[in-house]
Amino acid sequence: MNNPTRRTFLAASCVVPLTAADPAQRYRTPHKYGRLVVEASTEPGAFDGRTVDCPFIFHHNGRFYMTYVGWDGVGYQTGLASSDNLIAWKKEGCILRRDPSSPVTRYNIAMNWIVRQNELFSAGKLKKVRSRFLGVYHAYPNQGLEAGPAVIGLCWSDDLMHWEIESPCLRPEDGTDWENGGLYKPCLLEHQGTYYLFYNAKAKDLKSWQRYLGNPIIPNGPAGSWGDRFASDPCVLLDGRRWAFFYYSLDAKGKARDLLALGDNPFRPIKVNEILIDVGPPGSVDSTYAHKPSVVYHRGALYHFYCAVSGKWPKEVRGISVARSQAW
Repeated sequence: MNNPTRRTFLAASCVVPLTAADPAQRYRTPHKYGRLVVEASTEPGAFDGRTVDCPFIFHHNGRFYMTYVGWDGVGYQTGLASSDNLIAWKKEGCILRRDPSSPVTRYNIAMNWIVRQNELFSAGKLKKVRSRFLGVYHAYPNQGLEAGPAVIGLCWSDDLMHWEIESPCLRPEDGTDWENGGLYKPCLLEHQGTYYLFYNAKAKDLKSWQRYLGNPIIPNGPAGSWGDRFASDPCVLLDGRRWAFFYYSLDAKGKARDLLALGDNPFRPIKVNEILIDVGPPGSVDSTYAHKPSVVYHRGALYHFYCAVSGKWPKEVRGISVARSQAW
């Protein structure tokens, strides 16, 4: 068990065995809030003036925070928002901006995870690495929406507002054929002294990463399934000794939904045959997509944040919404 790697995610629970009649019971969040909690800015020239996407929730200094990805029509940049109750969010500003002088972040810099508590039933408090906060980003090489094969790298901060960007540690050309299109939405965990990067492998020096030979650990599904096109955007948490992989699928009809896989280790998750967060009815905030999960626990309830999309491109509305395990 020395090498995990991949472009997907999983979830797990030691309390409910995988053979149980209802393996998803502990992970369901059926009660949708029904509105966007973070949406595109109306300010001219804002980094998030067109869309907001890819929530990542964590707890720090008595408050909840969310990193998210904003798109302004040119490329992706990373924002930060804060909240006391996980519903009312205040935007704190752009914390990772594109750098026109950089061949890597010239157009895009999207941070997707900061090392935090891994436990499913936790608020996700940040954990420092070498006395600093450690994040992971991906960056597309060209202008536009997901234009070109993205790379993955690490970044470091003392205050969450200012970040030092390292050179990419994972590039698609170094992987197998199914990675040639690029590497996306990384999830970085530290567990018992080993770092796991999903997509990706584990290592201890944060420099040298080894791709798991059994990749992909969560493959696309068969034709006609919920995930016959994508198994993507992991949010990996621990439920006791079980690994819980929340992820999203895309089917042949273009519907994106959040799903779940469970495993007793990070390398062999088993898909749960159930949709956790489905698209909503016509007119709802998530009538087109309900995807890209981030999960935290607060006051007896699991909160499942996701990117909610309504309408059709180029007039779609893309923002962040949430569902939880308890009724509102």
